[in-house]
Amino acid sequence: MDRLGRPCVHLNVLSVVLVYALFPGEVKSGGLGVAELSLNGVWALRNSNGSLSLSAGVPGCVHTALQLHGVIEDPYYRFNDLAYRWISLDNWTYTTSFSLSDSVRGSKRAVLVFEGVDTVSTISLNGVIIGKTDNMFRRYDFEVAGLLKDVNILEVWLMSAVTYASVKRQAHTVYSVPPECPPIVQKGECHVNFIRKAQCSFSWDWGPSFPTLGIWKDVRLESFDTLRLLSFVPSPKYDTVLSGWTVEVELFFDVAVASKGIVLLSVPQLQSAAKFQLSLVPGQSNASFVLQISQNVTVDLWWPFGHGQQPLIKLLIDISIEGGETFQAERLIAFRTVELVQEPILQSPGLSFYFRINGQPIFLKGSNWIPAHAFQDQITADRLTQLLVSAQMAHMNVLRVWGGGIYEQDLFYSLCDQLGIMIWQDFMFACALYPVEQDFIQSVREEVTQQVRRLKSHPSVVIWSGNNENEAAIADNWFSIPHAQRQHYVNDYVHLYVENIKQIVQQEDSTRPFLVSSPTNAVESEKEGWVAYNPYDPHYGDVHFYSYVADCWDWRKFPRTRFASEYGFQSWPSFSTLRKVTVPADWDFLSNFSTHRQHHNLGNIQMFVQAIQHYILPNNTDPVQRYRDSIYITQVMQAQCVKTQTEFYRRSRSDIVEGKGHTMGALYWQLNDIWQAPSWSSIEFGGKWKMLHYWAVRFFSPLITVGVEDNGDFLLYAVSDLNVDYVLKATVKLYRWNSFIPQCSLESDWTKVKGGGVTQMFQCPVSKLLTDCGKCTRHTCVVIFDVSCQGDVVRSPTNYLFLSSPQDAEGLQKPKITFNVEEAGDRFKVNLRCSSPALFVWLDVEDIPGVFDDNGFLMMSENYAVFFTAWRVTTLKEFVDKLHITSLRDIY
Repeated sequence: MDRLGRPCVHLNVLSVVLVYALFPGEVKSGGLGVAELSLNGVWALRNSNGSLSLSAGVPGCVHTALQLHGVIEDPYYRFNDLAYRWISLDNWTYTTSFSLSDSVRGSKRAVLVFEGVDTVSTISLNGVIIGKTDNMFRRYDFEVAGLLKDVNILEVWLMSAVTYASVKRQAHTVYSVPPECPPIVQKGECHVNFIRKAQCSFSWDWGPSFPTLGIWKDVRLESFDTLRLLSFVPSPKYDTVLSGWTVEVELFFDVAVASKGIVLLSVPQLQSAAKFQLSLVPGQSNASFVLQISQNVTVDLWWPFGHGQQPLIKLLIDISIEGGETFQAERLIAFRTVELVQEPILQSPGLSFYFRINGQPIFLKGSNWIPAHAFQDQITADRLTQLLVSAQMAHMNVLRVWGGGIYEQDLFYSLCDQLGIMIWQDFMFACALYPVEQDFIQSVREEVTQQVRRLKSHPSVVIWSGNNENEAAIADNWFSIPHAQRQHYVNDYVHLYVENIKQIVQQEDSTRPFLVSSPTNAVESEKEGWVAYNPYDPHYGDVHFYSYVADCWDWRKFPRTRFASEYGFQSWPSFSTLRKVTVPADWDFLSNFSTHRQHHNLGNIQMFVQAIQHYILPNNTDPVQRYRDSIYITQVMQAQCVKTQTEFYRRSRSDIVEGKGHTMGALYWQLNDIWQAPSWSSIEFGGKWKMLHYWAVRFFSPLITVGVEDNGDFLLYAVSDLNVDYVLKATVKLYRWNSFIPQCSLESDWTKVKGGGVTQMFQCPVSKLLTDCGKCTRHTCVVIFDVSCQGDVVRSPTNYLFLSSPQDAEGLQKPKITFNVEEAGDRFKVNLRCSSPALFVWLDVEDIPGVFDDNGFLMMSENYAVFFTAWRVTTLKEFVDKLHITSLRDIY
């Protein structure tokens, strides 16, 4: 970042993908005498009555196929989520044919592998049913030896997920498993908790109802005579007894014939290698070996972004089976430790809740991740990379993969490994109770086993969590369960998440912590039988907190929690994002479209109720411009609210106030969007940054200043996530709203600011501050401040404190912003000029993908330059033609 804390965006966001080829989710190369035939490609697709018959891509889904053939238009366009319900209510069949050689058909074993089917299917080969699926989160292997022919017909019949969920619910007659249906405002489908499918696919308060059907992951035929390697899972661990690193490697085989051989494990970069004897019996067989890393070399540790580097080191595996079959593969590994620390805190009841990486306490800064598209086959590597790089550019070191979506694709985790973005990984259960019949539990057990084995090699994954908000759902009785029946649901909860999921995770992975739920009181919840009386207790665990009516500028309204894993405010996406899926009749907040897209009850009203507390609402007589200005004010409101709350959490990391504090995490809801609609996101569908994301670059910076008013005093804090201490000085300036010249400039003493801590830098009664600074008043002046060290080796982003609402600002004028644009290498430089100070200056270039190095800022000087990096080829003329500039005073 530069001295102003602006992001360094002058990079090719796609370059980070290149390493992915070395870090696949499963086995990289073939061998061991396994013949592998990919069945990905073009299949035939038809609906239940045969009225629709077309080609379809695999991996893929029905909606995408229909759209590509022009049968339907963009499902996201206007009200198409309702218009296309028929797709999800129908049953569909995928069919393909493939030819085989005599040698393949003569193999002892042949297995059809489906990496992911969405969701309920019956699969037949050459007219013989070979198996069924009912869980989109797990892989299915079907034995087909003896069924193979020269030319083979493979058919996958998919049952409507909506119908299946309804049938399962109707069959569950002993007691209800709420909720029955989503809130009406979400316009969704019912009984999603009865199917192992992305819970948000039936609708959510930020997303549409598109219960997809399809073959969403790879399909292949594997034939062999001896054995096949299903997966190998390396787990670097620090051995405290040996005071050194080891790598445990687990090998999982499907064995046709008892076999022996040699396994060679090596990490050439660390001068470490060892050979092991391998002995396998027929059936599902596994072996585990431990490679000790040489203590004669230095092991570079993997660190979260902002705290060090992310070295990824190549592990090689070479298997030689008696009889001549061989297998070679490689995997990138990393060395790091993770601890979730829950221990007593002085002067505070309860327990701490923070993460220690490589022995160092880390404040987790980030957001929550939802599926990036309702149709997973439409997510490109470019889109995924842009989202994750955007998170890192905002100094985020963590994302929580939320439990109502999906376990993300391998590329997602590999990118996070490279970017230093830690992952809080939920299992896919959210905001509901769930059945616990044996078939459901058995499917979940296989799902959890497979996902843990797939993901645990990734250093970015630092914690598992059993579900999203289900402990709270029982504790707060979201579903109005009679008290006499409550224990039954608690027992089901414990059976699913503790006796099954927790047990499997701890058996499969000893290298990272597990939480049963989020939010939770963690070990205190366990003491209370796994469902705490108050899972939101700020003295324990993590907290989710939302309040849309209370004044978000008042930091006293926020809980002084140990760890804030969800909080946020809604805004609308930009006009250019909405324009793609609307017509002019929709461009009004009272339109049917605006009501339809808002899936959060009273959401549109709440945004403006929050905004009107501090801002004058848009009053342009042109309805389209007023609509655009209203979008702008929702983004200003959201950014200011989340900024205030995040800064409160960051400055609370060293505080204990009335027994509360020691906050060590701030993850706002949410990073990304699934479609074009109002939501809590900081990045719009398509990748465009909202104002909030630009502000996150500043409030998540490694060194920030936070100014607050408390008991009549202005207090200024330096908050540091840096790894070293610095001696810093605070500079405080007061500006009149009608002048670029500061009324005064005050400096603190040089003060030691501890790395990983909070230090008060400045204190002064507000009344004295105003009187001594050119006779300012709360309404005429704003406070601007930062901290820096000698030589500007480090400097915080400039921050501000309003002493009154902008709607009461005296002297704030229309700034009459003008600009010129020039090319600066492969960027555009926008030179801004204004006649008076401007609030929340917002540059928008419509649908040109890219990012500014600063945006939504206070312009307290006559001239200011901003740079834009485009993510596609863009001419100077196009950029200038599409550039719009807005400030707060321009909307009224």
